[in-house]
Amino acid sequence: MLAAQSALELRLALRNGEQVLLTLLIPIVLLIGLTLVDVIDLPEPRVDSVFASVLALAVMSTAFTGQAIAFGFDRRYGVVRRLAATALPRWLLVAGRLVAVLGTVVVQVVVLGLIALALGWRPGGGVVTALLLVLLGCAAFGALGLLLGGTLRAEIVLALANVVWFVLLLGGGIVVPLATLPSGLAAVAALLPSGALAEGLRIALAAGDGSLVQPVLVLVAWAVVGGVAASRLVRLT
Repeated sequence: MLAAQSALELRLALRNGEQVLLTLLIPIVLLIGLTLVDVIDLPEPRVDSVFASVLALAVMSTAFTGQAIAFGFDRRYGVVRRLAATALPRWLLVAGRLVAVLGTVVVQVVVLGLIALALGWRPGGGVVTALLLVLLGCAAFGALGLLLGGTLRAEIVLALANVVWFVLLLGGGIVVPLATLPSGLAAVAALLPSGALAEGLRIALAAGDGSLVQPVLVLVAWAVVGGVAASRLVRLT
């Protein structure tokens, strides 16, 4: 049942043009553009830092923004309520969506990884650590996406999810590294799931200085808080 539901959710996500734009095309354009064009001051090779940032963006786009919007409109059109009336238990409905998110992220990692290799990125010993961080990022952003999509009206979710995506992209430590942000903004961004994931991936993939303890703790905290809040506040209608 879980495999069937997850496969259905994954097919629906990959058939959605807006989802593909958000989860694949925008990260690909940013990966190529920020690597080839010297817009932000980054250490050489630039592709190492850019790949880490774009990977964090891809996880946020899929697990948070896309998940919140899809769940919000499924609630509006009664899809979630109808599924809940079938033999599928409620936990499996949530698990199916999260597994579909992981499936989409796997596609993103493979596609972005191949492009990064073509641009000169070479995997090192931090790849396994980076994959673990991606899983934590999926858990944190996935819980927050379900929370947002399961508590507000679909139109509000659509607007708010896109605003949050744009704000975190520019000021949440994703495109612009924490070290180059103003000190106050950097301190706040480091406590956000976007900043924690992006910084952790930079340390793992770009051999950056710093410890992974804080990024991991921040992601775990957001995953736990978001998961508990979603389990208590999410509504099917």
